Amino acid sequence: MDAACEINHLKLKNTSSAKKQISLFSYVEFCLWNAIDDMNNFQRNLSIGEVEIEGSTIYHKTEYRERRNHYSFFSVNVPVDGFDTSRDVFLGAGNGNAIPDAVREKKCRGSVASGWYPIASHQINLSLAPGEEKEFVFVLGYCENPEEEKWESPGVIRKDGAHALLARFATPRQAEAAFAQLNEYWDGLLSRFTVESGNEHVNRMVNIWNQYQCMVTFNMSRSASYYESGTGRGMGFRDSCQDLLGFVHLIPERARERILDIAATQFEDGSAYHQYQPLTKKGNLDIGSGFNDDPLWLIAAVAAYLKETGDFSILDEVVPFDNRPELAQPLLEHLYRSFRYTCTHLGPHKLPLIGRADWNDCLNLNCFSKEPGEPFQTTGPSEGPVAESVFIAGMFVKYGREFAEICHQTGRTDYEEEALRATEQMYQSVLDAGWDGEWFLRAYDASSEKIGSKECREGQIYIEPQGFCVMAGIGVEEGLAEKALDSVKERLDTKYGIMILQPAYTQYYLNLGEISSYPPGYKENAGIFCHNNPWISIAETVIGRGDRAFEIYEKTCPSCIEHISEIHRTEPYVYSQMIAGADAFYHGEAKNSWLTGTAAWTFVNISQAILGVQPDYDGLRIDPCVPSSFGSFRLIRKFRGSTYYIDVENPDGVQKGVSGISVDGKEIAGNLIPVEAGKTEYHVTVRMG
Repeated sequence: MDAACEINHLKLKNTSSAKKQISLFSYVEFCLWNAIDDMNNFQRNLSIGEVEIEGSTIYHKTEYRERRNHYSFFSVNVPVDGFDTSRDVFLGAGNGNAIPDAVREKKCRGSVASGWYPIASHQINLSLAPGEEKEFVFVLGYCENPEEEKWESPGVIRKDGAHALLARFATPRQAEAAFAQLNEYWDGLLSRFTVESGNEHVNRMVNIWNQYQCMVTFNMSRSASYYESGTGRGMGFRDSCQDLLGFVHLIPERARERILDIAATQFEDGSAYHQYQPLTKKGNLDIGSGFNDDPLWLIAAVAAYLKETGDFSILDEVVPFDNRPELAQPLLEHLYRSFRYTCTHLGPHKLPLIGRADWNDCLNLNCFSKEPGEPFQTTGPSEGPVAESVFIAGMFVKYGREFAEICHQTGRTDYEEEALRATEQMYQSVLDAGWDGEWFLRAYDASSEKIGSKECREGQIYIEPQGFCVMAGIGVEEGLAEKALDSVKERLDTKYGIMILQPAYTQYYLNLGEISSYPPGYKENAGIFCHNNPWISIAETVIGRGDRAFEIYEKTCPSCIEHISEIHRTEPYVYSQMIAGADAFYHGEAKNSWLTGTAAWTFVNISQAILGVQPDYDGLRIDPCVPSSFGSFRLIRKFRGSTYYIDVENPDGVQKGVSGISVDGKEIAGNLIPVEAGKTEYHVTVRMG
């Protein structure tokens, strides 16, 4: 906490009856500060590496002489018996990290890197008597000096920052205190939502790992991970808005800041850069714009923030368009532009234009256009970007109504009435042109031919519109929602999760674009996208089927599938983006763990849809939808400065329905617990029935 460093506290104990001689080696390979340049500009980078050794501290000062005011270092809190700073010398010719020459021969060479690949390795030789234990504190740190000082003595770093940081963690007891402080911090964050239930997997994931991953994903978006190397992705407009849904309850003030950053990348017409870089907060020109679902996600994020905090002042914050101060408008106007963008970009079926793509980045339906019944043109420009998305239509109904409610809460009746009219018209457009008889269509391509229809040879049904349309309430009263979700179970379900589409595409289709470029069963071509499995689970709670909702939750829950780790293959405590579908050779194998919208959407699913604790504009709503065998459970929820102790009783094993709620021993009407000013504790009993 409050230190730019990583601490490794190592304890070695001899549990045998004989004396042990040990050679201990540390190892860090330094980057060269620029992710892209580090990977491709070898003609320069292999000549600029510089290090400096001071006692047990190895300083990495590459490029400090040129334009940097920062450096890093790796240190240990005891005298060392050797060191290396050259990777080639430490590893040896042709060797990898598995068997470095220095370790094999038990001797560092004292190499000083000059160019090539700078590393830091310490060698510590020690003896341990039977039962003896020794401790070491290794610190990998980062320091910045005042910007103007780097020009005074180019190439000479000021080490006082490193000295001060190392002094804070010089002993094992100081390191233990730092870890205790870190534990206290996480206990405070994760205690904002906890559950005690009879299901160990729910308890483990909800109380620790799901929220922890939401925090990591919020911090990183998709800009730095094991799977996204370099700086190509940055912060996604859509990604970051969705990440907020699972993070906003943890640190609302940081969520507020992120919302304003995201809104500042929006264009005047309501569209947006698809991605922006976290340091500059400027849009990424390489990725550009044109993903027509992006604007609506801003409404989703702001609505989640307002419900969590009640802080409507954010709507008055003046935010620039395209980071241009002269174009600044209140955030509410940004939301209106988001809403209007969809209204003004409709296709021939009165459904939203998909643009470059929607949530499914690989569904590129405007690559080519043709007359109905005519073959696709492989050359020549498109006649116009007229492909339409039923998925965006479902989003528009859901978040258009959310925008209307925000306007209602703030007295903007003009915007509210406009939004309600438009969402009702879109609802009808989906019923008229987006229903295929047993499920919702996915889209219309640039020639108005159906995508995701039983009329298609491949790709007959997609997961996204089945989830989002039902989440929006489309087809619930008409009896279509249950049909759509039954079709999902029949056609898309597997033992490892729900696939994105079926049947898989077995050839490349010019009118579909990248989605058909993947082999069957992988990624967007019939893979299991863990990100949108929660949409189906939430949709099942909309129609009250808790057994099915929880079945879907369990299939992608890392804790629940720990026993098949040899198949799943990613970490058994974090969500992955994708699992290989039934058509894939490695069905059930996951990829792209950690930084994925799966984390946020799964937390929304389990915390709000299944366990049923739903922040609302005027208070906390309790509406569980659980499997019949789930039993009673207890929740603790911190909300707007108060702590809610919530006991949910379900003696009859109903899946959905609340027969009564008492707050501090008094019955209330309905299932919304209003916020009372000055009150710090609520003791709530919920009776399902």
